[in-house]
Amino acid sequence: MSVTPDWAYERPEVHPPDPTWASRGSALCAELTRLLSPWLAAGQVEHVGSTAVPGLAAKPVLDVMASMRDLSTETVSAVVPVLSAGGWCFVPPELDVAAPWRRFFVLPDAAGRRRVAHLHLLPEGHPRWQAQLKFRDALRADPGLAEEYAEVKRRLAGEVTDREEYTAGKTDFVRRALGG
Repeated sequence: MSVTPDWAYERPEVHPPDPTWASRGSALCAELTRLLSPWLAAGQVEHVGSTAVPGLAAKPVLDVMASMRDLSTETVSAVVPVLSAGGWCFVPPELDVAAPWRRFFVLPDAAGRRRVAHLHLLPEGHPRWQAQLKFRDALRADPGLAEEYAEVKRRLAGEVTDREEYTAGKTDFVRRALGG
């Protein structure tokens, strides 16, 4: 019998900006770069998502991504125990249906109730890598765009209870910000 962790049902909540997100993101990226170095394609892990944008309201979950030389079953099987030793939980692809091109890990808090971080492993050269960086950098460069995004996120957090629905609700804004 499988038990679903509390963090799997966590409702999206948007918090005011936290100035520690940047330093926590940097420390997490450095640690993951060290752990994943045998498999990394881009040489480092990037802090992306709203917590990577100074002054932006966000879910208090650090999103980081890594470009991997490959995401074969063998590679993922080697990575899972390395990350699990640090408390990361692997979300199997059959449960990550919204993004079949990635491998996804969640780092819960010590009590296992809330998400602290997400790790998105992407195959080398995947277009999502550049799109994530471009979106993060656009928000960093344009405070007006960042505030508009914060408003979209606050509205969605008040309207939906499901994390996937919350993410899907931001899609049109992200496309517009990326010029698409």
